[in-house]
Amino acid sequence: MLTLRPYQRESINAIYHYFESNAGNPLVIIPTAGGKSLVMATFIQEAIQFYPDTRILVVTHVRELISQNFSELINLWPEAPAGIYSAGLNQRDTEAQVLFCGIQSVHKRAYDIQRADLVMVDEAHLIPRKSDTMYQRFLGDLQHINPHLKIIGLTATPYRLDSGLLHEGENALFDDIAFEVSVRDLVDQGFLSPLISKRTDTQLDVSGVGSRGGEFIPGQLEAAVDLDPITQAAVEEILRLGCDRRSWLLFCSGVSHASHVRDAVLERGISCACIFGDTPKGERDQIVAAFKRGEIRALASMGVLTTGFNAPAVDLIAMLRPTKSTGLYVQIAGRGMRLAPGKTDCLVLDFAGNVQRHGPIDKVKPKKPGEGDGEAPSKVCPECHTINHAAVRHCIQCHHEFPPVVSEQLEATATTQVILTASRAEWVKVYDIAYQRHQKEGKKPSLRVEYLCGCNWHREWVCFEHTGYPRQKAAAWWARHAPMGLRLPDTVSEALTLVNQLRIPDEIAVRANDRFVEVVGARFGEEINHD
Repeated sequence: MLTLRPYQRESINAIYHYFESNAGNPLVIIPTAGGKSLVMATFIQEAIQFYPDTRILVVTHVRELISQNFSELINLWPEAPAGIYSAGLNQRDTEAQVLFCGIQSVHKRAYDIQRADLVMVDEAHLIPRKSDTMYQRFLGDLQHINPHLKIIGLTATPYRLDSGLLHEGENALFDDIAFEVSVRDLVDQGFLSPLISKRTDTQLDVSGVGSRGGEFIPGQLEAAVDLDPITQAAVEEILRLGCDRRSWLLFCSGVSHASHVRDAVLERGISCACIFGDTPKGERDQIVAAFKRGEIRALASMGVLTTGFNAPAVDLIAMLRPTKSTGLYVQIAGRGMRLAPGKTDCLVLDFAGNVQRHGPIDKVKPKKPGEGDGEAPSKVCPECHTINHAAVRHCIQCHHEFPPVVSEQLEATATTQVILTASRAEWVKVYDIAYQRHQKEGKKPSLRVEYLCGCNWHREWVCFEHTGYPRQKAAAWWARHAPMGLRLPDTVSEALTLVNQLRIPDEIAVRANDRFVEVVGARFGEEINHD
């Protein structure tokens, strides 16, 4: 039987809480490799058990994701009334109560599919802002058929390159965030593999490459980076730094570039294959299967493998594709974050300046179109060459102690940056707990929760009376701490009458964040016993 991780259960509860008090369309944000497919499958099963007539569509853009999401539901619920409508999978079911769809196949078929009560959009960041698109036309037709249609977006990256956050701005399809869990938290809790990055001597020069729509112009980009001396030097570094790594993904800047990278790897006696967007389905499936079995050590790709690709053993990623897209950068890095036997971390070699351009993946702040490309400071360990954030005292990999900083002004010439921040959460035992009303002048009140851990009190604030995302976080917190059936309070005063019924965590996770310590997780006795 499949078991939900605590944050997966919280995400489902957060959806229920959202719809209890909101009429909009929510987002659920779970990092790449965080198990969105199981969240969707569990929610679908529960929704139909609670409301047997509910019709649900799961829509996405990649056939691998369609198949993966369908299989997850069948594994969880073998009798599920589910079907697939996808030309790429040669299935065109329009009648199933739970229908997994490819948007390219169904965008003109809403009136064949007819009534849907709920649509779940996987990889929701790929829905364009513009109204005249496949997604918008399809969803608009479904809403015409059923004006009460609800839409849930699931994504690891809730923003677009050209128009910012998915739930903000004019014509936004989504209204708010119902649930979010961070990459850093899932790494700290052992659910994702850490990423480490090392400085590369070879760097791709994109100084003369123009931009269109907020991204590098593809033809100019490939012409700038597909240079044999640069490719040969980069591959030499990959071999030197990745000699003990068993499964490599190489993200390239064009079809020819990927082919040249593959050839350079093969020349050095390493098995390598290429995959492109137009690689025939049968050939692509064979290559991916061989890669997952370990028969091919490296895959060079262009335009694929950033979503819907599940190869847990990947322990080296080479970024040979510069991008201004924060989402694409995070998706690429996320390919190395799945857990696998014998894998302790994934090495990211950034030849493209992406880490420098966007920052650590757990701290990314997508820039609005037209904003400059600022750089955050970093330093490289002289012992193991791992990239560290400039503020750390010890190397995150080998624990080398850096000398004290002489000046508070950091070097402005840093060319690389850590890909995952080094601040990790620490689990501490809870000895006592206290609840208080917290009120600031002119602000809505919140519930202050204080945990006694040894000699220290750690605090967090639960915002029952706020709206939007703070309210959704409060609902998720309540679902985590409350016994089944204890209603979600609307006010702090109401919450204080119910706190004696709440479960007290055995441990909480705390993490230093700038000038204070924040509470980032809680676990209870039954969870600790199963670690």
